[in-house]
Parts: sequence; C-alpha cells; structure tokens
Amino acid sequence: MLRHGFDNEKYLKMQSEMIRERIEHFGGKLYLEFGGKLFDDYHASRVLPGFLPDSKINMLKQLKDQAEIVLVINAGDIEKNKVRGDLGITYDLDVLRLIDAFRGYGFYVGSVVLTRYQEQPTAQAFITRLEKLGVKVYRHYPIPGYPSDLPTIFSDRGYGKNDYIETSRPLVVITAPGPGSGKMATCLSQLYHENLRGIKAGYSKFETFPIWNLPLKHPVNIAYEAATADLDDVNMIDPFHLEAYGKTTVNYNRDVEIFPVLKAMFEMIYGESPYKSPTDMGVNMAGNCIIDDDAVQAAAKEEIIRRYYAALCEERQGLGTTEARVKIELLMRQAGITSDDRPVISAALAKSEATDGAPAFAIELNDGQIVTGKTSSLLGAASAAMLNALKTLGGIDDEIPLMSPVVIEPIQDLKINHLGNHNPRLHTDEVLVALSICAVTNPVAKKALDQLPKLKGSEAHSTVMLSQVDVGTMRKLGVHLTCEPRHQTKKLFHG
Repeated sequence: MLRHGFDNEKYLKMQSEMIRERIEHFGGKLYLEFGGKLFDDYHASRVLPGFLPDSKINMLKQLKDQAEIVLVINAGDIEKNKVRGDLGITYDLDVLRLIDAFRGYGFYVGSVVLTRYQEQPTAQAFITRLEKLGVKVYRHYPIPGYPSDLPTIFSDRGYGKNDYIETSRPLVVITAPGPGSGKMATCLSQLYHENLRGIKAGYSKFETFPIWNLPLKHPVNIAYEAATADLDDVNMIDPFHLEAYGKTTVNYNRDVEIFPVLKAMFEMIYGESPYKSPTDMGVNMAGNCIIDDDAVQAAAKEEIIRRYYAALCEERQGLGTTEARVKIELLMRQAGITSDDRPVISAALAKSEATDGAPAFAIELNDGQIVTGKTSSLLGAASAAMLNALKTLGGIDDEIPLMSPVVIEPIQDLKINHLGNHNPRLHTDEVLVALSICAVTNPVAKKALDQLPKLKGSEAHSTVMLSQVDVGTMRKLGVHLTCEPRHQTKKLFHG
C-alpha cells in the first residue's frame, strides 16, 4: 500500500513561519533565493510521499501579501535557446509561463532580470517583447574576476554597474527557469545597492534538497545526487557548520565551495557576516516534517532506480552522458539497491520474453498487484496495460471488452489515411479519448474510466522507450515510469 511519510500541513505551517522569522531578523526586507521548482515539484512528491507537487507555491501563498516575485534569466541561455528538459520549452518562453503561473496564484511579479547581459541580439529582442507586455526589465552585467575579485565586484565596475531592481515588498523571491541563471548574484547585487541607499536588507536561500538535517547517505539525499548527476552536484558534510557549532549537517559542494567568498561579501556589505555556514543561510524545514522514515527511504530508493533508467535512456538517445549514468550506478551501490528492487521491471521483461521479445509493459498498482500488457494490432503495450489496470481496479472481468471496434476503427483510419501516421495502434491518450466516448453508453467502460485517479502513485516499466505522447500521459496520470534503453524500431528518427 502507498504510505505517506511526510506531513504536508505541518510543512506549510513551519516553512512559512521560518521565512517570516528570517524577514524579521533582517529588519523587514529579505531577498530569498529560491532554488528548485516552485511549481510541480514531482521529484519532492516522489521521494517524500505526502508532499504535494504544489506545496511550495501554496506555502508562499501564505506570504502572498508580503511577497513579490523577481524572475532571473541568463542572457546567454536565451542566446543558446536553452531548453527545459521536463517541459521541452526554451528558458525565455518559460519565463513567460512562470509569470502567468505566479499571477494565476495571485502573486505580484515585480520584474525580470537578465543576467550576464552583453547586448546579445536575442536577449535584446526578449527585453523588447517583455516591455511591450508591460513587464519591467533590468540588466545585470558580467563582472571581471567574479566571484573572487572582491574590490572589483564591490565597485562601479561590478555590482555598481548593474541596474538597481526597484522592489516594494518585505519578501523578494528570486527565482529562475533553471540552474545557472544567476539568482545568488542577483540577490547580492541588490544587497550592495540597498546598502548604498541606507536600506537594511537580508539574504537567505531556499533549497529543498539536499535536506540538511538528514544523514549524508540517507536515500533522500542520495536521490537528489542522482537527480542532479549531470550537474556534478555532490552532497557533503558542511565543514563550516561543524566547526562553528559542532553539529553535522548536509549541504552540497557548490555552496560549500563558494561560502568563503560569500562570507567576505557579507562582511563588506554588513560589516560582519550574519551566517557562520552555508547551512545557516538556508530556511528549509522539509526534514522536520518527515513522519515515517521507512516510507520515505523506500520511496527515495525507487526514485534512484528511476533516475538510473532515465540516464540509460538519455545516454542511448545521445542526450545524456556516460559519466552521469556511471555516477548513478555508484549511488545505487551506496544505497544498497539494484534494479531487482523494482519488481515492475522483471514483470515487464518476463511479459516481453513470453511474447517472443515483443514490446511489453507492466504496472504495479498501489496495493502491490502487478498488471501487464502486450502489443497487439489495436493497442500499444502501454495502452493495453493501462486498460488491464483499470479493469483490475474496477473488478471488471478480463474477458469483457471496454471499447467497441466501432469506436477504435475510425480512429485508426483517421491516423493512417488522413493524418499520415504509419502506426495504427492507439497511444494511451487516444485510448482514453476512445474510452471516454464508450463510457457515455457503456456502463462497464464508465466504471473503468472512474478508476483513473487510482493509478496515481503506481509504478510502471516499459521494455522499449515510449513516445513523448505516452510518456506525457503517464506523467499526467501520476504513474512513475521507467523504460529499457531500447527503441521499438531501427529507425533513426523516433518522434
């Protein structure tokens, strides 16, 4: 059975209170660097069962009247058309998406900052676009010798050259489409400018992972390393915190490496550093809201295996590196797990072997039952397994058809004869549309369709890499998917 290991309500209360305390500590003005995903944090919801994907934005909603949002994007990422891997959209488009999303939650979006701005043509075009949309835009420039040349940084040739971001609320949340956008530098630039104006302001950092008050080799922290294997992030004991307080806490290498420079910067701004360690800078309360460590450890171990299979598929597609895959293999050894610890994998492989190596799919339901599906002339393996899972959840006899050929055949004809597809088999989204149509007149189909919410949190494995359509459908249903690093065909292009 799916076990919750995280108290989400406690988290919302503790986290918002911690941020309020930090605002007050700095006299009523805080720049909060927000790392990770504010929306749709499915990694956190997978490794901390009970954590809701929108927990962080709902937590911030409790501070909505005090907060404003500043979005940061690296001008070089605009120039390179950098793409978010999870959404498949460029960083500049994601800035527009994030503005809409924040406004949809009722937040005030104050401005957008372009960091490392060097008058790149695409960056300038984006500025023009934002300004026409009524969004304030500020420019921050590359600083020679950053981050070690402090005299230059704290001069007119450094932070002094940057635009001062006009803010009006006590909490300024600095966030970005992805890593490397310049969030921390933006915060520090603002502290410099606020200090010149005689305004007292503070800085804190919000990072959900690694969780500072869990052991270094706790599966949740190992899962974070697996998730960031391509970024070379490494969890480590915070030596500054250990020296200052005699307590062991966990941080990651980039914050530990940059802390001496940050400490010196704080001393130049404040006269003394308000923090003795990277851990001190953080405000994350997630570790205090774990209520079932066994459930959390089990969920995190599953995530590590999922990350391993994702790395295998990315390497096979030429999108990932061997180094990232090897790193996750080492992390699996540290966690004491193998792919055998994910039962749905062996079930899918066994189904494929029983059907002469044809593509197969397996789903492990939340009660532990495993349902499989095979490829047929009508359905792909994922579609077949999904229908079989809905039958199982609804107690529907396996021999009872859920969809009439009268519905399926016109869809196949449309795909082949009108839309130019070569594969007549129905993808998962097409199956759900067909099932919805049948449910209008067929009570059995209606009963099956009503089971869809019960698929959330289930595990699935495919013996071939699925199309983006099927991957997206599984994600929307909340099914945790892994795939073997194998294409179904020998074609060079796989859409």
